Amino acid sequence: MENLSSRTNPETSPTSCGAEGAIAAAPERAAGRLYGHGPIAVIDIGSNSVRLVVYERLCRSPTLLFNEKILAGLGRGVGKTGRLADKSVDDALAAVSRFKQLADQCEAAEIHVLATAASREASNGPAFIAELERITGTTVQVLSGAEEARVAALGVLAGFHEPNGIAGDLGGGSLELIDVAAGAIGQGKTYPLGGIRLSESADGSIRKAERIAEDVLKGSDVLAKLQGRPFYAVGGTWRSLARLHMFQKGYPLHVMHHYAIPAAEALEFCRVVARGDVDSLDRIEVISKQRRELLPYGAIVLGQIIRTGQPSEIVVSALGLREGHLYELLDAEEKAKDPLIAAAEELSELRSRSPRHTAELYDWTSEAIAALGIDETEDEKRLRRAACLLADIGWRAHPDYRGEQSLNIIAHAAFIGVDHPGRAYLALASYYRHMGLVDDALSPRIRELASTRLKERARALGAAFRVAYILSAAMPGVIADTRLRAQGDALVLQLPPARAALAGDVVLRRLKQLARLGALDARIEVAPLDGRISGRA
Repeated sequence: MENLSSRTNPETSPTSCGAEGAIAAAPERAAGRLYGHGPIAVIDIGSNSVRLVVYERLCRSPTLLFNEKILAGLGRGVGKTGRLADKSVDDALAAVSRFKQLADQCEAAEIHVLATAASREASNGPAFIAELERITGTTVQVLSGAEEARVAALGVLAGFHEPNGIAGDLGGGSLELIDVAAGAIGQGKTYPLGGIRLSESADGSIRKAERIAEDVLKGSDVLAKLQGRPFYAVGGTWRSLARLHMFQKGYPLHVMHHYAIPAAEALEFCRVVARGDVDSLDRIEVISKQRRELLPYGAIVLGQIIRTGQPSEIVVSALGLREGHLYELLDAEEKAKDPLIAAAEELSELRSRSPRHTAELYDWTSEAIAALGIDETEDEKRLRRAACLLADIGWRAHPDYRGEQSLNIIAHAAFIGVDHPGRAYLALASYYRHMGLVDDALSPRIRELASTRLKERARALGAAFRVAYILSAAMPGVIADTRLRAQGDALVLQLPPARAALAGDVVLRRLKQLARLGALDARIEVAPLDGRISGRA
């Protein structure tokens, strides 16, 4: 990872001397940005929406620099007329002209343009594509149905930790389904069930749309492999559907990625949305009026997928075609990275007093967890590693609010590769690190997201952080010189003679708080270190 200190060229820094006008001519290097190959702009020409997303750089956990869309409805009428409507074309081209200007203003290193169902199927699609290429100055990638499925599935691979299920991408013109498992994807299939196409094929009749969806999907060989596995829902209509469910339920975390709904609950919700008056639905105001028209058709398709495939749950993916395309551009080493750890490392580099110290915390807290007799699964160890990297991101806040601000940043961060209970664990560990092991000021709703097991591990980790930071003052190379071990009925903190002065009442008090979580007493010893010790003596 690029070091922060290398990001500012002293010859072009605003604080340096030089020829008059050199500062104005120099490119800005913002301390709050990470640099690499980028920015990368992706313009996605869908059958319903046309969107620009500019990503900060090409990496395993991409961050959005800019995001804008319009609903041009390119797919409207294509199923019946075979042509893109003139107004839709005009709207889309005007948007892309604006998007090109915005991408240039963001100093995008590359602009990628992707086009899907409507553009590839319409008779005037080639002329539309040619105009897109003239405006953007780049080749438009017109994806086939199978390619759409494959790239959307890559988005799911990019966004989830070891996904194992069926990914479905619902656009305006088509539905793509593909198997995702063991880091690989199967053969994608495309179906004529996009929201716009289905509504037009059914002439606006919900009953007829239900029959069409059933006829198309009942023999799907992809859905035959779905039983008992998650269904990963990709696409704006399904995200809107999930958002409505989230607000109706009063869910405490308004993060769409990895929002999960049990299949039976999702099926009943789809039935209500498809058969009811959309504008009178509870909390419908959280959905834009432009999106509401297609909600019943998205609900019909999702309901039929549930009935046919019998999944365990519906899991929403905020990543899809665009992120899948970027993922495909990565080299093998970058693809192999854990996206959660990569994102946590970035946030640590941008916000911690010492990123090296946060990296040292993992081994040190491993000793603490083992000494307390707490077992961890591999995924819990992974979450703890991320929590260590995030432990100091709130240090600039007022001391009274560091816990609350850290919790909010972590709970609502644009992380991928972590479910909502995992987010709650990460947020709680940082909260306890700042506020102590008290829940008085903590929203009970966040606690509800984590299991009892995860909550207890978050408390133990937060208590370990409190010892580590009072020893190290957040500086690197200190806690690596200390050891934690269980000896008899005591938790022992061993300090080398050179750091004996660190022992004190506040350290012992926090060590006792940590020890009580393992029903242990606490003791500080000053002695030469004899290697890293873990577990109960």
